[in-house]
Amino acid sequence: MLCAAIVVAAGRGSRAGEGLPKQYRAVDGEPVLRRTLRRLCAHPDIAEIQVVIHPDDATLYAQASAGLPRLRPAVPGGADRQASVLCGLEALAETPPDLVLIHDAARPFLSPALISRAIAAARDHGAAVPGLPVTDTIKIVDEHGHVISTPDRAALRAVQTPQAFRYDMLRAAHAAAAQGAQAGLTDDAAVMEWAGHRVMVFAGETENVKLTHPTDFAAGPARAPLTDVRTGTGFDVHAFGPGDHVMLGGIPVPFTQGLDGHSDADVGLHALTDAVLGALCDGDIGAHFPPSDPQWKGATSDRFLAFAAERVRARGGVIAHLDLTLICEAPKVGPHRDAMRARIAEIVGLAVDRVSVKATTTERLGFAGRREGIAAMASATIRLPDSED
Repeated sequence: MLCAAIVVAAGRGSRAGEGLPKQYRAVDGEPVLRRTLRRLCAHPDIAEIQVVIHPDDATLYAQASAGLPRLRPAVPGGADRQASVLCGLEALAETPPDLVLIHDAARPFLSPALISRAIAAARDHGAAVPGLPVTDTIKIVDEHGHVISTPDRAALRAVQTPQAFRYDMLRAAHAAAAQGAQAGLTDDAAVMEWAGHRVMVFAGETENVKLTHPTDFAAGPARAPLTDVRTGTGFDVHAFGPGDHVMLGGIPVPFTQGLDGHSDADVGLHALTDAVLGALCDGDIGAHFPPSDPQWKGATSDRFLAFAAERVRARGGVIAHLDLTLICEAPKVGPHRDAMRARIAEIVGLAVDRVSVKATTTERLGFAGRREGIAAMASATIRLPDSED
């Protein structure tokens, strides 16, 4: 299926400071927009790229895009982002692609894997956006700043770009919104939702940040030299107990027994949590979530792994790879392997192709061989700034 990309670069970016629109400011000596376009131009599955710019930025754009392949002539944008995307969609209408990615010019750190996931999600679902689990507690407040409610953050996602769609569906939705004077829809997923389409969220990436404030540009060069590469390991065991399923790798697996534990006893996520904390030299799961504390009674283990991932981000680092091995005679892991990988990737905000899940038996030896419980061992590779010494 033919895929095109629209890069929205018509904004003024006033919050970034220094007068120059943020998409033309330099990161490591290169305009942000050029870095973004280079990532998209290098992907083999993107046939062409339509950039939408502000009418006053023609010279800046010509300098930032010089020599890059697959670029269509830039078109001027509209009064807001929603109108600018419609301008880009209409520019593609003469030879329409099957799929289209909509990407913010100020997100220059998208990876090839993220682009590939976006294209696959658009092909499979028609409308899909990358997102990360929300790790902070969110409050809804009234006009006076008083808290109205606290939504369950387990159901919240921080949405990124590239957002991915069937071209004909997105163009029709944008045209209908414009005709109906439905303004103020802040992203293309919102336009599709307004038009009655379902939108799927796939795994985004923590590195795919949007440069917005002056401090973001100051931090940009510091993100690159993550040369302090560390590996941590984790191991955990839980015995079988009463129940009709076990939690493994963040998903419920039907079984004739459950697993005993203070939390939900997800032996796989516990091992991964310890592996990440071990790479950080930051204690272990018991130090941060002691079983003596009643607040963790029955807690879902995704909270523990998300906490460990956030500790990596707090130190300016990234998780590069997770590897989990489950050791048991039963239940069978194979049918659930891909679902586990996807859930683990979602929890930590990692591309699924950086998460490995395997299973083995002990040839009927020991407690696992006697089907008394399940063990798990894990390793985590992280990268931290080289100033961490």
